[in-house]
Amino acid sequence: MNVYDSARMADVLAPLGYRPVEVPEGADMVILNTCHIREKASEKVFSELGRLRLEKNRQATDEDGRRMIIAVAGCVAQAEGEEIMARAPFVDMVFGPQTYHQLPEMVARASRAAGERVLNTDFPVESKFDFLPGESADAGVSAFLSVQEGCDKFCTFCVVPYTRGAEYSRPAAQIVAEARRMAATGTREITLLGQNVNAYHGDGPAGGTWGLGRLIRELAEIDGVERIRYTTSHPRDMDDDLIAAHGEVPQLMPFVHLPVQSGSDRILAAMNRKHTADDYRRLIDRMRAARPDLALSSDFIVGFPGERDADFADTLRLVTDIGYAQAYSFKYSARPGTPAAGLGDAQVPETVKNERLAALQQLLNAQQVAFNQACVGRVLPVLLDRAGKRPGQLMGRSPFMQSVPVAAPQRLAGTVVDVRIDAAHANSLAGDLVLADGVTVSGPEASTPPVDFSNPPAWEATA
Repeated sequence: MNVYDSARMADVLAPLGYRPVEVPEGADMVILNTCHIREKASEKVFSELGRLRLEKNRQATDEDGRRMIIAVAGCVAQAEGEEIMARAPFVDMVFGPQTYHQLPEMVARASRAAGERVLNTDFPVESKFDFLPGESADAGVSAFLSVQEGCDKFCTFCVVPYTRGAEYSRPAAQIVAEARRMAATGTREITLLGQNVNAYHGDGPAGGTWGLGRLIRELAEIDGVERIRYTTSHPRDMDDDLIAAHGEVPQLMPFVHLPVQSGSDRILAAMNRKHTADDYRRLIDRMRAARPDLALSSDFIVGFPGERDADFADTLRLVTDIGYAQAYSFKYSARPGTPAAGLGDAQVPETVKNERLAALQQLLNAQQVAFNQACVGRVLPVLLDRAGKRPGQLMGRSPFMQSVPVAAPQRLAGTVVDVRIDAAHANSLAGDLVLADGVTVSGPEASTPPVDFSNPPAWEATA
């Protein structure tokens, strides 16, 4: 979501003469676009602000006396805007994720000779999407498209309802128009975004309400759109039409990120998830009936307040029953203002959290390795969307989200090619390009020594 928001901020600022640069040194403006999901997010923001202050001071002492604007945006700004303004008086603008369409006005105020400081963390009545530029920069071969924001679920561990607000779904026509512009500039894969994306319920062009399944079917009709994905979903909003779309829409990739968080019904109830572990199992059975090759990813929290050994055992049992191609797993950490943060007496000791996380990640890692190894010998379609790490190499993603390096000419960049998989690594595959006549083209990555999986390390993927 923040990648998409950052790109749209650049679109909003372009008419003012701003263009993105790679480093803060010499920049006229630096915007920290923040996320509040991970632990110690605000501390990281203040640490980065300290470094930016040095650059701002350096610019102020130069002969031209430029004044660099420093801004903090996103969910940390929304949640802790007043504290940022108080602790970092050199910050010029603080604004939440729903207000970046007002950037031109905010920049004008911050640029005045008096150096007005701007704090804008309101939830505007109007949708920011109604005020963003219709034309945007080239989004790339694979791009994000925000269709829904906010959440009404109020899971007891989550800050999203407080930083992103209530659920809001963009009108379907607005989304389709943006997708058409993306496809016209070369985008071949679109990932639909939302804090609760499968709760999408946007106004249809001819009246009525569209769900996510209906929207996906419409986007699949756009010339040039070859792949569609969506994230992040909630089990309670996986309706019949969306499940059916997985079996009926070829462009919809057979990979779904569907967070369950825990395998214990007692903990799920404490989290206010409003589904049980068996509800989740039955849902996965229905999805796999519609699309037998469906691969799954999920989120897990270990050490939620009150979690017992039996609860954690239920989580391991669920993981074993489902089988995941990849997953994100984290130790519980309290988020200020959330109900779970007040359960001080029920907090799980840090040592226990560490032990449980290591055990869970060992199981998830083994499943990911097994899934990747099961791809060896198969021919998979790979969208080549970026340069590889070696000369003459392009990188792409399989339908199941694995990275795949391929020896291929540059002219194939942005296309979907068949790749015969000959090696599986912990987080990627490797293989050879398959030509139309079935001949494979070997590349330098084919000789990459295999990774030793006899003792796989514990890992924690980033959000």
